[in-house]
Amino acid sequence: MAGAKPPFTVRLARMEDAASLRELIAHSVRVLESPDYSRDQIEGSLEGTQGVDTRLIADGTYYLAEAIEGSGEPLLVGGGGWSQRKTLYGGDSRSDRQDELLDPAVDAAKIRAFFVHPQWTRRGIATTILEACERAGCAAGFRRFEMTATLTGLRMYPARGYAELERTLRPLPNGVSFPVVKLGKTIPSVKG
Repeated sequence: MAGAKPPFTVRLARMEDAASLRELIAHSVRVLESPDYSRDQIEGSLEGTQGVDTRLIADGTYYLAEAIEGSGEPLLVGGGGWSQRKTLYGGDSRSDRQDELLDPAVDAAKIRAFFVHPQWTRRGIATTILEACERAGCAAGFRRFEMTATLTGLRMYPARGYAELERTLRPLPNGVSFPVVKLGKTIPSVKG
């Protein structure tokens, strides 16, 4: 049905959402990334590269999608954000974070930390959040965006205009490597 309201709402994350977000991330990664990564890669990524980044929450650049369950309580069904800081990926556990601000005139904003509840995939959650991130980034003066995506993310981001820039292996705390893909997109300025 055209124009139908999505079965979820999107809002900015708050610090008190961190525990629920941590649970969502672990569940999403363990289920949705299992076709693309080994158990060791998944568990290592949860220790070292995929987790809650409270800097995004504090900066007001991390969005959550919530659905209302039969009980009337909101259910966290997705999350994702963008950043105007140099850190390209990773949560609070990473020691190599770069909190310096980017310059929109020369740098690309970072698309960060997208996760969807496995029972809520293919309902437009990630796309809706991505569009909110791009709008907010453009409002802050950015026209270029980049991200480090999992292999699983390659099912969505190219369809949203992101082009592959580079494939790399990230070392994980448990000694295995984690293949990821750097992607980029430019949104043209609107001439008025």
